[in-house]
Amino acid sequence: MLVFILNAGSSSLKYQLMNPITKEVFAVGLCERIGLDGILKHEFGDNKITLNVAMPTHKEAIELVLRTLTSGEGKVIESIDDIDAIGHRAVHGGEEFASSVMVSQKVIDKMKELIPLAPLHNPANIMGMEICEELMPGKPNVAVFDTAFHQTMPDYAYMYALPYEQYTKHGIRKYGFHGTSHYFVSNEAKGMLDKKHNTRIIVCHLGNGSSVSAVLNGRCIDTSMGLTPVQGLMMGTRCGDVGAGAVSYMMKQEGLDIDQIMDIMNKKSGILGISGKSSDLREVLQGMQDGDDRCRLAVEMVAYNIKKYVGAYVAALDGVDALCFTGGIGENSALIREIVCAGLDGMGLIIDPTKNNKRRSVARDIATNSSAARIFVIPTNEEFVIANDTYKIVSELNSSK
Repeated sequence: MLVFILNAGSSSLKYQLMNPITKEVFAVGLCERIGLDGILKHEFGDNKITLNVAMPTHKEAIELVLRTLTSGEGKVIESIDDIDAIGHRAVHGGEEFASSVMVSQKVIDKMKELIPLAPLHNPANIMGMEICEELMPGKPNVAVFDTAFHQTMPDYAYMYALPYEQYTKHGIRKYGFHGTSHYFVSNEAKGMLDKKHNTRIIVCHLGNGSSVSAVLNGRCIDTSMGLTPVQGLMMGTRCGDVGAGAVSYMMKQEGLDIDQIMDIMNKKSGILGISGKSSDLREVLQGMQDGDDRCRLAVEMVAYNIKKYVGAYVAALDGVDALCFTGGIGENSALIREIVCAGLDGMGLIIDPTKNNKRRSVARDIATNSSAARIFVIPTNEEFVIANDTYKIVSELNSSK
C-alpha cells in the first residue's frame, strides 16, 4: 500500500510517500511560502530538487506535489492512481477523537467546531483534507490527531483548577500535543526494555516545540503541553509555564491586549526571548561556548525545565524504567541530555558520557551498565505512525466490505 502523508500548515505543506508495510519512503518534501512566491523542496532516494513555482493557495501546492511525484525529474510513481490512501496530520481532536479516523463530512464539521482550540492549525489541516478529496476523488483520507494519544490521561491530570463550568461550557482542559511522536517513541522503548509489561516510560520530545509525557503500560497518564502548545517546557519561541499573575502584570505595564501578549508568549519568548540571539538551540549553544551569558542562561533554563518535568513524572509513574530523548534537540544535543540527567542518580538514571557523546542516528541506550533505569535516544517517526494508522483503518474498511 502507498500512503500519501500530508501535513498542511498555514503557509507550508510537508509530505511523504511511504509504504507502511515495508517502511520504504519513496519521496519526502516541503512546499514553503504558499501564497507568496512558492518553493518546493523534493527529495527521492539520494536525489534532491528545488523548484520555484508560484503557489497562490494550498490547492496549487498539492497539485504541484502530485505532478512532481508522477512526472519529470522527481517522478517516483506512474500516476496518482498508485496512491492508495492519504494520511493527514491533524493537530487538535479535542475530546471527540481519541484515535485516528476515516475523514468524513461529520469529522470535518467536528474539526471546524474545534478551530477555537487550534486557530492556526485546524483550518489548514481541514483545507488539506478537502483539497485531497477534490483532487483525488474516491481515495480514502484518514485524520491522525496529535492530541489522540493523550486522551488516556485521567481527569485529575488533565483538569485545570478553574471553575468546573469552564470545562463543561468551553472544553478548557489539558489536551497535549506531539502525540504521534510520544506514541512512536514510547512503543519503541517498550520493545527495547527487557521487561515487556508494567512499563514506566518518560518521553522527552525536544525540538523547536517540546513536550514531555509519562507513559504507563503504553498509555499516557500525563503530558506537559496543555490547552494549547504554549504550556509546559521552555521552547524555541514559546515561554512554557508562566504564572498568570506575571502575564496580567506585563499586560498592564506594557499596555498590551490579549492578542499582543499571546504573540509575545508564542513567538518572542523561550530560547529566543532569553538569549536575545536565536530560537535555534545550536546557535545558542555556540553562543554559550563563546562566553555569552544570556545564551548560558537560556541553555541552563531549558535543561532545568526538562529535569523538573522528568522528576515530576517519575513521581507520577511511581518510578521509571526508561527515559527517552527524541526530536531535533533530544536526538542531537549530547549536552542537553547530559545536563538533564545530571543529579538523577537517585532516581536510577545514570548516563554514560562516552555513549552519550557518540553521534549515531539509530535508537540506542546511553545509560551506564549499573543504571537501574535505561536512558534511550530514539529517532522519532511521526510519518510512519500516520501511514500505519491510515493503512490499518483503510484495511479494516476494505475487509468489512
